Amino acid sequence: MKRTFARFVLPLALLSVTAFAQTGNASPAPDAATGPAGEKVGIINVQQAIMLTNEGRRDLEALEKKFEPKRNELQNLSKEVEDLKKQLSTTGDKLNDDAKNKLAKDIDSKQKTLQRSLEDAQQDFQQQQGEIVNRIGGKLMDVIDKYAKTNGFAALFDVSNPQSPVIWAKANTDVTKDVADAYNVQSGVPAPASTPAAPSATQRPATRPATPGATSTSKATPK
Repeated sequence: MKRTFARFVLPLALLSVTAFAQTGNASPAPDAATGPAGEKVGIINVQQAIMLTNEGRRDLEALEKKFEPKRNELQNLSKEVEDLKKQLSTTGDKLNDDAKNKLAKDIDSKQKTLQRSLEDAQQDFQQQQGEIVNRIGGKLMDVIDKYAKTNGFAALFDVSNPQSPVIWAKANTDVTKDVADAYNVQSGVPAPASTPAAPSATQRPATRPATPGATSTSKATPK
């Protein structure tokens, strides 16, 4: 049965495509488990699959670069706020009331500007990120459908979905990398020149909670 792709937005913590592409090791081809009737069952991390595709890496990296000036702007504004706070802390007792109040107001004003700018940037970023993810995700479902039928799978469970019933799975049942490779063949998009070829995603098959003998899901650290 072909499943309709549900819209979702990758959290900001998963944004570092370059760092993600540099983790993991090559692994053998999936050896899917068998269900009660002997049918093959596997797992896939759809979020990772999107990030492992050449198209996903290319477009998400381009989005990161697009927001680099805004990130630098926010970092500079944050430093200004911290410098003013330090100034108030170290010299506040030497200032008259008017000067101290003015400095405090400047800090408050810059903090509010920083907060508003940060929220606006995050909202804009997540919206554009979501458009990329859902565009690729919609096409990825067609590849998953073909891959599952071609390789005789009775079911594939999306372990990036917190509602997935999978709580444990052998690492070699993960078909994430294989599906991403199949997507690359179908899309014809070359690998981005800025990053090395994406490794296997089977180092992160999702297990909830972590169980001896299984690999638990991990999340990237926010920038």
